[in-house]
Amino acid sequence: MARWSKLGLIAGGGTLPQRIASACTRRAEPIFIVRLKGMADPALDDYDGETCSIAEAGRIIRSLKNANCDAVVLAGLVQRPDFSNLKPDWRGAALLPRIIAAAARGDGALLNVLVDTLESEGFIVVGAEEATRDLAAPGGPLGKLSPDEGQWADIRKAVAVIGALGPFDVGQGAVVASGLVLAIEAAEGTDAMLDRCRAMSTALKGSEGRKGVLVKRPKPGQERRVDLPTIGVETVRRAHAAGLGGVAIEAGAALIIDAEETREEADRLGVFVYGFEPSEVRTP
Repeated sequence: MARWSKLGLIAGGGTLPQRIASACTRRAEPIFIVRLKGMADPALDDYDGETCSIAEAGRIIRSLKNANCDAVVLAGLVQRPDFSNLKPDWRGAALLPRIIAAAARGDGALLNVLVDTLESEGFIVVGAEEATRDLAAPGGPLGKLSPDEGQWADIRKAVAVIGALGPFDVGQGAVVASGLVLAIEAAEGTDAMLDRCRAMSTALKGSEGRKGVLVKRPKPGQERRVDLPTIGVETVRRAHAAGLGGVAIEAGAALIIDAEETREEADRLGVFVYGFEPSEVRTP
């Protein structure tokens, strides 16, 4: 049973906001959607809500309160704005110095400001996995395949790399093949990182099959109610195109969009998708 009466969804781009809205509809739970202008999918226009600029913090908060929302979830892709071209309302203008200062420290710090602001207004801030109740990555193999011994070594190294870079707020993903760090996710995102790896696909494929693993996990100290690592069918396809052997994500701390379709595609392409427990990747 939900710990809120009415959920407000601040929706960026991508399919995750639609999954949240659909989940609430299936459960006959009320939802109000703040569609971020120029980012949210037009499919969300059919839901009760309002379209706001990302700089209209006052309008966003006012619309959520007028709709009687007592909880808020932030979901979807949000491009970092050009702060010099923003036209904030009065509340957005008051927040702007904090947001700019936080943005200079990284996306994690920026999201923390947004969460703190919503909580200061009395909202319960929830994660996408709690709002949908069916997107959290399970432990173990999603499909027929599991990592072999060499791939486990790569998974552990990628996990360690992401952990080591945590203080720099770099990213949630890394690609490691046979002990070699091929890529670290930065501002470009997972898809672009995998596209970069594609150029090295010949080197990744050895006589024993595909080499390399994509690992996604939260950054150390990350606010886990927003921006959890997310994968789906397209992630699996791009990992395969890059010559990788599989995708590993932290169980319970990552989201899988369309899990059944993702499993089927992974099995079809011959790559693994594995949800690892922290104890499985802990190094001595």
